[in-house]
Amino acid sequence: MSRLFDSRPGDDGLPGPARRLAVLALVLGTLMAVVDTTMVNIALPSIATGLEVSASRAVWVTNLFQISCAAFLLVFAALSELVSRRRLYVAGVGVFTLASLGSALSTSLESLLVFRALQGLGAAATLSIGPSLYRSIFPSRLLGSALGLSAMVVAAGYATGPAIGGLVLSVADWPWLFALHLPLGVIAVVLAWRALPREAGRRGGFDMAGALLSVAMLGGFFMAMDGVGHQAPAWQVVAWLALSIAAAWGFLRRQRRATHPLLPLDIFAEPRFSLALAAQGTAFVGQGLAFVALSFLFQQEMGFSPLETAWLFTPWPLAIMLVGPRAGRLADRVNPSLLASTGLALLLAGLVSLAWLDAGAGVVDVLWRMLLCGVGFGLFQPPNNRELMSTVPRERSASASGAMSTSRTVGQSLGVALVGAFLAAGAPVQATLWVGGAACLVALSASLARTPLAGAAQARRRRAAESSSASD
Repeated sequence: MSRLFDSRPGDDGLPGPARRLAVLALVLGTLMAVVDTTMVNIALPSIATGLEVSASRAVWVTNLFQISCAAFLLVFAALSELVSRRRLYVAGVGVFTLASLGSALSTSLESLLVFRALQGLGAAATLSIGPSLYRSIFPSRLLGSALGLSAMVVAAGYATGPAIGGLVLSVADWPWLFALHLPLGVIAVVLAWRALPREAGRRGGFDMAGALLSVAMLGGFFMAMDGVGHQAPAWQVVAWLALSIAAAWGFLRRQRRATHPLLPLDIFAEPRFSLALAAQGTAFVGQGLAFVALSFLFQQEMGFSPLETAWLFTPWPLAIMLVGPRAGRLADRVNPSLLASTGLALLLAGLVSLAWLDAGAGVVDVLWRMLLCGVGFGLFQPPNNRELMSTVPRERSASASGAMSTSRTVGQSLGVALVGAFLAAGAPVQATLWVGGAACLVALSASLARTPLAGAAQARRRRAAESSSASD
């Protein structure tokens, strides 16, 4: 870990000592957003009881946060080029923190939903530009290691969120879950303002029409996926999908002719970027699907309690925490696409082995399969993220970061919706895991397709570095 903060002559990014504070600001902001999602899920029954509302209405405490966050990822990534990523990140953490205070003080579901939507906007502002900030903070030679650290932080958030939520609820009421964000948010705002790289905003206009179309496109998609997952009437799902498709058509037309497009389409001209983005999206379909399907499998088919189920999930994020940073460091030295493909192969093997689980299988049978999935995903994600961020020009980092965050969120949402659709159709839980395996197979195909391209690019970088060393 210490090598992340070593400086060498000619390094880009921040000096070694300055990186520590900047990274701490990013870690705190990311943890608050990630922990919040899993922590609040645990509290939904308590919120429903405390506010005297039905469980179906209380679910919107989570849904509205996720939808408002996902719908604005591309918008905030583009906006960061105008106001600077440092200012946007500080504003995002500030809004998230103030909205957390409002959530803690809410006495009705309506006011809580308003503040949850604001929390989602704050989270979108930070998550949309997080990867691009890592690229600005760290030198290019350490980009994989830095993104491995980011993967570890996200995995830690997912792993600890339920435990933190359960611990707080065992000694206090649900508003204290939101109050926990206040001291961390204040610290993150101060650190981000002081330590994140200062940069001038781009001159020029903002693609407002593209922003509105982007929100309609993503918002409509996530409302449709939520409807599928909760078995909403078919006409509602179709209506939201129609809105999303129409907005997507308009969005693409707008991006081709806008002076300052919200999402510059030229970044997709690089095959490695497009294939890495496709691999990420479909891999997250598999992971999102597996997380929901396995909850049903462990509890309804295998008879484990909710607490036992939580423990059975632990090896997956724990393996990502352990493997992710090492995979990131390795991706700085060897072909990242080859590493990512190996990880996807392991993830595919893990999902297939889980699909073959017998209802009478023991704890050990479950644990090694979950561990295999976590090792595979930990080996895939940081190298793949490195490929995504390093294949676009530095001035396009914010756009690449926004596309990356959107792809991840869309994949997760689609995976969850597929579980709901399959279960509503009466399909066995194991069948949904086979669909997750199919998604991983698509991801593996996309990853393998770019491996020769990545190897050639790495060879060019190595020759350039050797030539530079020789000239010195």
